[in-house]
Amino acid sequence: MSDKAKRPHMGLVVAASAAGTVFEWYDFFIFGFLATIIGKHFYADVSPTQGYLFALLTFAVGFAARPFGAVVFGRVGDVVGRKRAFLVTITVMGLATFAVAVLPDYAAIGIAAPIALIAIRILQGFAIGGEYGGAAIYVAEHASAARRGFATGWIQASAGVGMALALAVILTTREQMSDEGFAAWGWRIPFAASAVLLLISLWIRLRLEESPLFRQMLEEGRTSKAPLTETFTRGPNLKIMLIALAGILAAQGVVWYTAQFYTEVFLEHIVKIKGDEANILILVVTLASLPLYVLFAWASDIIGRKPIMLFGLVLATLFFIPGFKGMTEAANPKLTYAAAHSPVTVIADPNGCALQFDLIGKAKFTSSCDIAKRSLADAGIPYLNESGQKGAPAIVHVGEASLTAPDGSKLDAKALATAKKDFTAKLRPALAAAGYPAAAAVSVADVRMTVLWLMLFIVASAALYAPQAAALVELFPTRIRYTALSVPYHIGVGWFGGFLPAIALAVVTATGNIYAGLWYPVIVSAIGVIVTLLFLPETKGRHLD
Repeated sequence: MSDKAKRPHMGLVVAASAAGTVFEWYDFFIFGFLATIIGKHFYADVSPTQGYLFALLTFAVGFAARPFGAVVFGRVGDVVGRKRAFLVTITVMGLATFAVAVLPDYAAIGIAAPIALIAIRILQGFAIGGEYGGAAIYVAEHASAARRGFATGWIQASAGVGMALALAVILTTREQMSDEGFAAWGWRIPFAASAVLLLISLWIRLRLEESPLFRQMLEEGRTSKAPLTETFTRGPNLKIMLIALAGILAAQGVVWYTAQFYTEVFLEHIVKIKGDEANILILVVTLASLPLYVLFAWASDIIGRKPIMLFGLVLATLFFIPGFKGMTEAANPKLTYAAAHSPVTVIADPNGCALQFDLIGKAKFTSSCDIAKRSLADAGIPYLNESGQKGAPAIVHVGEASLTAPDGSKLDAKALATAKKDFTAKLRPALAAAGYPAAAAVSVADVRMTVLWLMLFIVASAALYAPQAAALVELFPTRIRYTALSVPYHIGVGWFGGFLPAIALAVVTATGNIYAGLWYPVIVSAIGVIVTLLFLPETKGRHLD
């Protein structure tokens, strides 16, 4: 098929493919941005911090299911066809998203509520495993070699559209009701609104025809009978898949979720900016960043995919930690000042301190050290650790004040709850006296610098993400492209990126260092720099057939 014959159809091709990506990110961002509220509804029997972590892990479990969906739908796409695969994936995605809107919470059905929520996230993650690969491949197989990056760049930009749409729906809903009403039931409206996206996406995709390259391959009898086997057992295919995973996909997962999602978690949970104010900041930088995806994708058609992606990787590696420090100082200067001039220190017997992260909600954190650290973690306060005398109770130094944390290991449940509550009540005025703010004050914040730091993170993310769809399509042969692209993509994004918020926040909670969680994305992106520079081939201009 000639380029001229293809061009009249490219608008529809891009719109249909991008619709699924918008839908995908719309759902995952509304869940992520509402994680605090969801945690309170579905994990009501644990502490607020633990409930929040559980909500992040529920968010992440959908990502865990993605590679398995990539295996199943990748085979469908390579054997049966691209169009059929992503008609099924978007339908399952849409129904799973809408189901959250009507799912009873813990107060209504008890433990069945979080179990059902996790099942829905797994189902949706499974469907998304076949979505991105199908969209990227479908557009790339219609586009000319000279404009392939530009054409697929619209798919990448649609992720930002999904995020902006999610924020817009959340903010609009919040504006129409009280904070109490939104927390009680209004949070369900953004999930219910996804039904409109589903209907529009299905209507557009039903108008599509099969990819011309796949149709030609089908007519010639060259389709793969076992794409998974070809992908994982043939040396050249496996080698390039592992290079793509280690070089750009794992890094893209952590860079994207640090820039696009962990920033919101950090601003709200640690920097203590109000939820709606943090949402507005993220919305502003997301809208400002949308042209960057198309710009970087277009540039990759001229100078190559590899230089653009390396730029994003290096930027993230060098600036994530200093950038988050600068953002904290700009957004909540009182917190930064207090931490520098009145540092909080926990002096405790290391043997009495448990890891301040519990995946299954069974740890009670009853030792003196546990109660001290848990109280500080719940308040979002950074702290230092010092070894104390063996068997001695933990002491919390806040500026000039010293508080002894109670030992609850021998207390019953009621007495333990009272002891924790009493300690927290004593801790709050000590923190306030030392200058630690209960919330960030907009009146003293440098909003301009906060937005500039956020934009820096977004630039790194966009540079890495924008050329990626074209690069991945060009790396793999047509007969196994759906499988070979989708599996490593969803391992990188799903496992390395999807678990980032929970991992980073767990490290922060365990160490007391609010920046310690950033070492995870920094290390992964640094590995990406090395692998991409030394081993990833340049693919610009390759013929796909």
